[in-house]
Amino acid sequence: MAKPQQPDDTTHFGYQSVPAEEKADRVRDVFDSVASRYDIMNDLMSAGLHRLWKRYTVDQAALRPGNVVLDLAGGTGDLARAFSGKVGKDGHVILADINAAMLRQGRARLIDAGVAGNLSIAQVDAENLPFADRTFDCISIAFGLRNVTDKMAALCSMYRILKPGGKAMILEFSEPNKAIKPAYDLYSFKVLPVLGQLIARDADSYQYLAESIRMHPDQETLKGMMEEAGFERCRYDNLAAGIVALHIGYRI
Repeated sequence: MAKPQQPDDTTHFGYQSVPAEEKADRVRDVFDSVASRYDIMNDLMSAGLHRLWKRYTVDQAALRPGNVVLDLAGGTGDLARAFSGKVGKDGHVILADINAAMLRQGRARLIDAGVAGNLSIAQVDAENLPFADRTFDCISIAFGLRNVTDKMAALCSMYRILKPGGKAMILEFSEPNKAIKPAYDLYSFKVLPVLGQLIARDADSYQYLAESIRMHPDQETLKGMMEEAGFERCRYDNLAAGIVALHIGYRI
């Protein structure tokens, strides 16, 4: 007999309330739709700033040769490629994503860039990571946590597979300061869907993007969630006046 749908079995998909078990499929449909235009849209909608945010994340990772790194929700491989150069031939980077279409784009880009040897690709669910305890020196997730249905499950899974002394890094859209919020909202809900329609032929997916950002925990809330999952020395750095924040936490 099917289990009756309870309020606790629902989650948000943008501003919609949907059954929790449906969200992953809906998110998958979004990224299946935009995968081939994902990098172009990132450059357009951030005016190229996403490259600076990712470069800052790589700098803050402070990786050393021989480190083992997991890049979750790594999509088309920007961070994985940079991490690969930092860990060297004795290290290893896993580019991971739940979406096969995004991983195909990432694999093609990494092959074109000549990245090989110390990098592999895995299709995984962030809520239930299929890696042994205490495997990774560093775990990153950039612009992906907001799409996860059970964020606490993902944070706990990340903590489990992190080595003592290792760090988790979450780069994500966040809560901008009040001075720029009206202009940011106007851009998000009026300009972004139009760009999505013109470039990716998909306004709805970029409407979801704008809504999902608003439903994501703000800086302090996410910091508290990381601490609840077990991370210590948690902190965050606001980028672009808080439009984006980089959260960092350690397994001690």
